[in-house]
Amino acid sequence: MVMKNILLIFSLSILSAAFTVSEAQVLKNASKKLENKVKQRADAKVDKEMDKGLDKVEEGTKVKKDSDGEVKVKEADGTKVKVDADGDTKIKNPDGSKEKGTALAFTSKYDFVPGEKVVAYEDFSEAAVGDFPTRWNTNATAEVVTLNNNEGKWLKINKEGVWMPEFINSLPDNFTLEFDLGVSSNFDGSKFVLNIANLKNKDKDYKDFYHYVTWRHGHALHMQFAPSNGRGSANARLQTATDGNYLVDNGVEFKDWDNSKNNFAHISLWRQNQRLRVYLNGEKIYDVPKAFETNAKYNMLNYAMQGSYKPDEYYYLLGNIRLAIGAADTRNKLITEGKFVTRGILFDVNSDRIKPESGGALKDIANVLKENADVKVKIVGHTDADGDDAKNLDLSKRRAASVKSYLVKEFGIAADKLETDGKGESAGVDKNTTAEGKANNRRVEFIKQ
Repeated sequence: MVMKNILLIFSLSILSAAFTVSEAQVLKNASKKLENKVKQRADAKVDKEMDKGLDKVEEGTKVKKDSDGEVKVKEADGTKVKVDADGDTKIKNPDGSKEKGTALAFTSKYDFVPGEKVVAYEDFSEAAVGDFPTRWNTNATAEVVTLNNNEGKWLKINKEGVWMPEFINSLPDNFTLEFDLGVSSNFDGSKFVLNIANLKNKDKDYKDFYHYVTWRHGHALHMQFAPSNGRGSANARLQTATDGNYLVDNGVEFKDWDNSKNNFAHISLWRQNQRLRVYLNGEKIYDVPKAFETNAKYNMLNYAMQGSYKPDEYYYLLGNIRLAIGAADTRNKLITEGKFVTRGILFDVNSDRIKPESGGALKDIANVLKENADVKVKIVGHTDADGDDAKNLDLSKRRAASVKSYLVKEFGIAADKLETDGKGESAGVDKNTTAEGKANNRRVEFIKQ
């Protein structure tokens, strides 16, 4: 009724001023436009009331604006995701640009299990921002940086050269190597290289490994990695040789590293005697039965970049290097010895949120529990000694609870077979003055009850 009255009054006022046929047509159009406008406003009021009702129904999502005007969404699992006004999920790349992105999510096929003891660890936490890390050697340059969208410190590499961690002097028959590799979102340049070899003169000879392995010091392994940059497939190349004779020379393509969407990759290598398995973001890209020579000895690994024609824009970011030795004998240690300790279940810093690269270790323990359904275990969390004692104790308890929840929800382990506890920093097994010692103290224990 209100809408009809408004239309009548408006139409009469215009009619009194209408004298020509063209003006009459204008009046007709204006009247129709007004009718549509009033209808739109009425519909908008109805939509608003419907939205209020739906907001009450929806659960688990809280929205608030950050200081920069962007909306932060808190998901039901506690994850905070920045979104722009258009509702698209955004992440900030290392160069500050925004791209649609998704978090790493490893699949159930991920079977990588880290070694039992951490012997080398590098997160660059001891290096000053802007400096080159003191435990490394190079024939070029690089600097330690922090990022606005990723925790910790990183080694930024944007020029041709080789970077060798001098604290790694031995890679035995059974070891696992993990590291995170980031790349600028627009990178479309050279590959990133990992070399493993035996060098007679490390300080001099390691410099020859930045383009291709020269194969002149016995057995060597050379791997190249490159993101897809929106082209659909990333690629890697594996080469191994002994005294100039190639054993393996194989390139592969894989999907899960498109730096136009996701800047970071988690790379895992697993050596068991001659066998080599390589994973990138949970996808197994290599499983080579004879990649290594029998009884071959290795005293060096290094990273390299084959140059960049846009060093101010194109760069790699290296971080969280973790070398562990010894095979994880989960079944024997838990069932026979009564306790299994793993350092392969990783969490975000000061958080109980489990990192996706922990999937292989969790799957490993879940399989043992499924095969021994009558066994009850206590899950005990441990932290390093950095920070407040009380907070570390609380954190260790929450991390143990997260592990239990994951095993129950993802693998169907009976909740009544699992209890949890946390010891914080009180039961350290290694010194807390080195990066390796801290990594060994951060662990999860499964104790047979």
